Amino acid sequence: MNKVKIIAECCQNHNGDKEILKKMIHTAAESGAEYVKIQAIRSKDLSFRERFENGKFNSDGIEEIIKRPYKDELNRLSKLDLSLEEELWFVEECKKAGVKSMTTLFTRTACNEISNMGYDAIKIASYDCASYPLLEDVKVISNNIFVSTGATYDHEIIKASEVLRDSNYQFLHCVTIYPTTLEKLNLNRINFLKKYSQKVGYSDHSKPAETGLIASKIAIAMGASCIERHYTVLKPNESKDGPVSINPQMLKELNLFSNLDNDEQWSHINKIFPEWQITLGEESRDLSNEELLNRDYYRGRFINKNKNIEYFNWE
Repeated sequence: MNKVKIIAECCQNHNGDKEILKKMIHTAAESGAEYVKIQAIRSKDLSFRERFENGKFNSDGIEEIIKRPYKDELNRLSKLDLSLEEELWFVEECKKAGVKSMTTLFTRTACNEISNMGYDAIKIASYDCASYPLLEDVKVISNNIFVSTGATYDHEIIKASEVLRDSNYQFLHCVTIYPTTLEKLNLNRINFLKKYSQKVGYSDHSKPAETGLIASKIAIAMGASCIERHYTVLKPNESKDGPVSINPQMLKELNLFSNLDNDEQWSHINKIFPEWQITLGEESRDLSNEELLNRDYYRGRFINKNKNIEYFNWE
């Protein structure tokens, strides 16, 4: 049985505090994480797009455009920025803790900036699965690439697999709804992705306070190669991503579950959640309105401001 790798995604849960991030690194390592991940967010790369200043609802009251004013988002993100020196420190601190380091890239500029920092792996977020020039750049700097596929059309995933086929990569299924309810998990997408990636993981955005770890456990039992979970050492209400994040004790539980043989895993799942089949959904499906709204906003949220690099990441 191949060991399932657990990725502890620090995301924005460090609140820009280096000491909190250090605690996250070491507790995640102690709790069984294979990777600890940050995000190479640069608030200076946030793009201004007028349609998101006020958002839009149609005559039936259905949201058509997310409201996310630029100044408010810039102010929030600027407090979470990590300098290049702090990112390099992160890589070294992961080595000290005995855990592998990973970062999510959002622009080709950031790809250049972190190319020599020594990250063990690079993550591409769902909204950039179809950012083909970015994928080409990442292939040059890393031979261990993870690509989320939520809010991505099937034909975009297929083309991404063609771009990445001569590299060491794996797709991750996810649903870009925060939090994702069990009925919307569509875990059968894992089987679809296996047609285009030898290994397929799962990035879980369910809410632990309501559904525990059942989503991740089912994905593991279905053969997911890795599980990515937002991770925190704070209370759920102390950071933006806290409500969809697991704590050290939950990470330990997930690690212990991953060490069970497959029959034991399914026996456990059937005991605690006999309705588990509601999480399966379809291998191929239409994106929901909520996913399309998020795709519209986050695809293009950050831009390359280096004049020597193509403005947008995608075709």
